[in-house]
Amino acid sequence: MIAAIDSGVPRIYLDCEDVRTYKDLVQQFRDRCETSEIFLATPRIQKAGEVGLFKVVERAKPDGVLLRNLGGVEYFRFHDGLKKMGDFSLNVANPLTAKLLMEEKFDGLTVSYDLNIEQTLDLLKAVPEHWFEATLHQHMPMFHMEHCVFCSFLSEGTDFTNCGRPCEEHKVELRDRVGQLHRLTADVGCRNTLFNGRAQTAARFFQNLTDAGLRRGRIELLDESREAAAALINRYQSLIQGQVSPEEMMQKLDVTSRLGVVEGTLGL
Repeated sequence: MIAAIDSGVPRIYLDCEDVRTYKDLVQQFRDRCETSEIFLATPRIQKAGEVGLFKVVERAKPDGVLLRNLGGVEYFRFHDGLKKMGDFSLNVANPLTAKLLMEEKFDGLTVSYDLNIEQTLDLLKAVPEHWFEATLHQHMPMFHMEHCVFCSFLSEGTDFTNCGRPCEEHKVELRDRVGQLHRLTADVGCRNTLFNGRAQTAARFFQNLTDAGLRRGRIELLDESREAAAALINRYQSLIQGQVSPEEMMQKLDVTSRLGVVEGTLGL
């Protein structure tokens, strides 16, 4: 968060495993920054009886919320004091879905991760310019599951009541058949998300995206240090401001990243 504030990012999305920290983090943000907005992410999945998690987000008094499920859409439907941004997990992949959600007074929507670059461009051209935000850089979440690897392998417990919360102490990565390590994280509901170890970038397509009407881009950080986060943000700011070309940007990313970057789901 500090790296983003110091880099002058106009909007910061905050996603924490322990939503109880949101209130203090929002206050820290406001004490340090007066020009940017802070949005808090809801959990990706909401089950019956978990509406209290939305209340925790609401009580933190952010500028807006990053909504990840339809339960959150319903809960925040009449909260006119909060801006609402739809995340990728709403899977907005066509103009009809986008129109339905924008009628719910959304500030914007995230382009579905199911779309390749050609489909993304078609979607952007079919809707007003301010509707969509595209993720320009991220470690792609490959799957989200209720099974908790932390509890199963790092604890003798059976659930959050007796596992000892090893997810708060240990960093876990899963190795695939070719030796690539993929980062595993847990959320407030003990659900695990596995993130691709190689970052995905849309840098090569940046001009195509802006020509199609894209006016907002997002960089998603996973476990980068403050210095690495600042460097990454500054490189994308240089791309957006036209100080480096997409080709130069791709070279910089390949050089500075231990494993390089890929175009992932954006590939044709």
